[in-house]
Parts: sequence; structure tokens; C-alpha cells
Amino acid sequence: MRKLLAEIYRRDKVLAIVGWVNLGLLAVMLLIAPFDSRTVMGLSPWIKPIKFAVSITIYLWTLAWLLKHLTGPRWAGKIISWGVSTTMIVEITCITLQAARGTTSHFNVASAFDALIFSLMGYMILINTLLATLALVLFFVRAVELPGAYLWGIRLGFLLFILGGLEGMVMIMNNAHTIGHADGGPGLPFVNWSTRAGDLRIAHLLGLHALQILPLAGYALSLRRKTLSQSRQVAYLLIFALAYTIAGAWLFWQAMSGRPLIALDW
Repeated sequence: MRKLLAEIYRRDKVLAIVGWVNLGLLAVMLLIAPFDSRTVMGLSPWIKPIKFAVSITIYLWTLAWLLKHLTGPRWAGKIISWGVSTTMIVEITCITLQAARGTTSHFNVASAFDALIFSLMGYMILINTLLATLALVLFFVRAVELPGAYLWGIRLGFLLFILGGLEGMVMIMNNAHTIGHADGGPGLPFVNWSTRAGDLRIAHLLGLHALQILPLAGYALSLRRKTLSQSRQVAYLLIFALAYTIAGAWLFWQAMSGRPLIALDW
């Protein structure tokens, strides 16, 4: 693990450091949460920023690893690195600030200040999505010396990440992440996915973490070069990506139909 973290830092110092900042914030929130008896929609207000701090760290370190594979002029990589780092700092700051205030961060327009925070977060995610799209384009147009399955895993990982991010637009138009019920109420432990209605966050999460899962799948397949030809490695990766996409589409349809992933009576 120490070697892995050192390699991430070597590949992109900015993304690595901002990831560590999020982990530091996570540690502080884990210390604070047990002593805060307040609730927001039935949960500790610190649950959401804790989840986001973990997810953002994984995202930043994944980018640090993948962007190093790009060849050619360094300006594009620096724009992505600094741009994403900035958007994620603003995002986690907004979410943590609202948690400290004892209110929600997403879909909150109860006051002018709350609306400003929510709008700012929306702009940051839009910029982040555009930067991820730039990275996707670069992995297509630049010559990247990687095994075919690994390269296609990166390309398709970015593509599904972007689609998963765009699903957030559906939540904004719905002004909630729950379909068929108000946000909040009974949910699965920690993630709080609704057990009473459809929840768009499930497909959203699957799409976002395609950026880790598909490249890892492609890399794993590329290690089997003694038993699988490169064309078969790519074919298996594409089949896996198709199944992954179908699963995400089904979860999205399930949520839009107002049905929970797991219905529980408690």
C-alpha cells in the first residue's frame, strides 16, 4: 500500500495531495460524528460528507494513476489535474459546510444562501464532467502504449463515468434523488438507499465507479496474455462493459419506475 500511495504521488502530486486532504477531513468528521446528536432526514449530518470524502479520494487518486498514461503535451493533463482538484475541493467544502450547519446540501433552496451553495455545487460538477470528457477524448486521439483491454477499460470507464454523472441532471430536474417518495425515510444502512421507493443514487454510483472497475477489469485481462490473445482480451472486456452498462440501465429504470432495489418493511 505504501508503494501504491507513493506511486500515485509520483504520477500527480496535485491530485494526490487533494486526496490526502479529503482523507484528513474524513478523519476529523469520524471523530466529530459520535458527539453530534443532530439528525438530517433521520441520519447524522456527517454521513453524507463522510461518504463524499471517501468517494472523492478514490476518484482523485484514480485520475492521478490514469492520466500518467497520456502522451504528448502536458498542458491538457495539467488542466484536468488542477481543474478536477479545484472542483472537488469546492464540492466537499460545500457539503461539509451544510453538514456543520445541520442542513442538506443537495436540492436545498430553502434560503438564498442554501440556493447559492446548491448552484455552486452544480457548476463544479458540470466543470468536472467537461474535464472528464476532455480526458476521454485524449485517450482516443493520443497514441497510448497500453495493452488493448486495459486501454479500452480506461476509455469505457471514462464514458460510463460521464454518463453516470449526467444522471445527476435527472435528479436536479426531479429536485430529489427519490422517485415516488420524498427524500429521506427508511433506507439501507449507511448508504440510505430507499427501501420504499426508487432511488437514482444507485445507478449514479455504479456509473461513477466504472472509472475504477472497468480499467481494473481491462488490466486483469491484459495479464492473461499467455492464455488469451489481445483480441480476445478486448472482446471479453467489451462483453463485461456491456453487461455493466445493462446493469446500470436496469438500475436506472428500476428507480425511475419508483421501485426500490431492496424493499424492506421496517
